[in-house]
Amino acid sequence: MEAILTAVIPVVIIGVICAAVLVIAAKVMAVKEDERFPAVRECLPGANCGACGFAGCDGYAKALCENPDTPTNLCIPGADGVSRQLSDILGVEFADVVEQVAVVHCSGDCEHTSDKVVYQGIESCAAAKLMYGGKGSCTYGCLGLGDCVKVCPHDAICIADGVARVNTKDCVGCGLCAKTCPNHLISLVADVERVVVACSNKDKGAVTRKVCSNGCIGCKKCEKVCPLGAIKVVDNVAVIDYEKCDNCPDFAVCAKNCSVGCILTADLSGMHRVK
Repeated sequence: MEAILTAVIPVVIIGVICAAVLVIAAKVMAVKEDERFPAVRECLPGANCGACGFAGCDGYAKALCENPDTPTNLCIPGADGVSRQLSDILGVEFADVVEQVAVVHCSGDCEHTSDKVVYQGIESCAAAKLMYGGKGSCTYGCLGLGDCVKVCPHDAICIADGVARVNTKDCVGCGLCAKTCPNHLISLVADVERVVVACSNKDKGAVTRKVCSNGCIGCKKCEKVCPLGAIKVVDNVAVIDYEKCDNCPDFAVCAKNCSVGCILTADLSGMHRVK
């Protein structure tokens, strides 16, 4: 019996010492959570879209609590409502959110372009792109298999006539669709913008024309008529500088003068050609 006690007692003593060390270490090394964190996190929508520039809503909430210089207006999906709540909790001045919407830089629908192959693979744009750039004649165009539709948390995107379409009324500007598109055809613009170049083809005009009758041919007519120099042809495709564009007092002079109709104007339901 004495032999057993002799063996057990040292083990018990070591266990007690280790437990005490762990308790002390837990208290000394504990990372204190800002008391405001739960309230801040509760304000955020939980989309974890990364539009704020942080690793999801938890990352943004942590930055807001730890760094007083972090703006409260970075949550695009939450808009002004979330920004105001955050400002109240953190005791800082309210900052307006510049609402954004997604736009698709492609107008190569079934009427204006065609398929070069019959695709029978996985119903995924990312998968189809691996097969010679996709099924469409234009390798820069919308692949039309709906990867953007699948990730949109607000059902703001659909595939119509083979091309992704955004209902800007339902779009909250989270940017998940832009990150998902393998051809990088989707971008976010301020919700006040009303003109978009719906083409991303960088081939020369003659080549573009063969694969899509709506494609930008780089004629520079839009560039010449813009009074503000807000649109330029770069790599054979027109690009709008939204910092210069004022949407024109007479509304979209570039769209009105586009030779092929690839510059579109917008309303709440999406993009339209100027007639």
